[in-house]
Amino acid sequence: MNNVSINDQTLIDSNEYKEFMKNNPSVGYLNIRVRAASGAIPISNLKVAVSTVIGNNNVIFFEGYSDASGIIETINLPTPKLNPNDLTVPQGTAYNILATYVPDNISENFVVEMYEDISVVQNINIAPVNPEEY
Repeated sequence: MNNVSINDQTLIDSNEYKEFMKNNPSVGYLNIRVRAASGAIPISNLKVAVSTVIGNNNVIFFEGYSDASGIIETINLPTPKLNPNDLTVPQGTAYNILATYVPDNISENFVVEMYEDISVVQNINIAPVNPEEY
C-alpha cells in the first residue's frame, strides 16, 4: 500500500478519491493532546500523521508536530453527513493516527471514528526514556 498525500494530484483525479469525497462531504474536527506523567507534563515535538485508506492508498490528511503545550489543534477531516431524522447509529469515517516520538524512538497507533460537526480529542500518553529532557 502506498502512502500518498491528500494534495497529490493523481489521487485527487482518481475515481476512488471522488467517491470517498462524495460519501464524506462534511467535516469533523480532531484535536490531539500529548502528555507524560499521568497528564502532568506536556510533550512537544511528537510527530503525528493522520490517514485513512482510499482504494489502494494510505492517504495522509495531516502531518505535523505537537506544540510546546503538547497540543495539535483542529485537524479538519472529511466525514459523512448525519441524518438528524434517523434513529440508527450514524455513519462515521475511521482515521488512523500514527504518533512517533523521535528522541526515544516511540511509536503508537490509534484509530478514531470521526462524525460530522463533532470535535474529537485524542489523548496520547508517552512515557519518555529520558524524562529530564522536558
